[in-house]
Amino acid sequence: MTMWVFGYGSLLWKPGFEVAESALAVLPEYHRSFCMRSIHHRGTDEQPGLVLALDQAEGARCHGQALAVPTGRENETLDYLRERELVSAAYLETRLMVDLRDGRRVEAVTFVIDPDHVQYCGALPLEEQAQIIARAEGGMGPNAEYLFNTAAHLRELGIEDADLDWLAARVRGMLG
Repeated sequence: MTMWVFGYGSLLWKPGFEVAESALAVLPEYHRSFCMRSIHHRGTDEQPGLVLALDQAEGARCHGQALAVPTGRENETLDYLRERELVSAAYLETRLMVDLRDGRRVEAVTFVIDPDHVQYCGALPLEEQAQIIARAEGGMGPNAEYLFNTAAHLRELGIEDADLDWLAARVRGMLG
């Protein structure tokens, strides 16, 4: 059986593993949100940034991309993803059903936010998110770069996300 991974943020533009197939997909009951304080990749303990996470919400739908892992590469891909995504244990590794655009329904490895984790910061106003993203920088670079790359790749895939578009425009304006 094919192992799928659901991408909704940086996995869209930097999966970091070999992808055998990709397909537009929808994950029900979750939405993409800058609801995780980043103290490693896009911020520091002193000045946390924000990264996207899947936040559970009744009736929500997150549009993203399902990425199929080549047969025989499942274990190394999981090892890589766990090292990348579980660095601070704010994400929970789950397997959830996603609906592919072509009508298939597949189980996908999905990293969702732990709402009880200290890095969780759901429901921050967009302006506050923009202020944080504009100034934060971590081990993987500026927080704004993460936002801009994700927003650009969502547009390329034809996925609309009004909040990310607003944030990208606002942060660009703040940075001049």
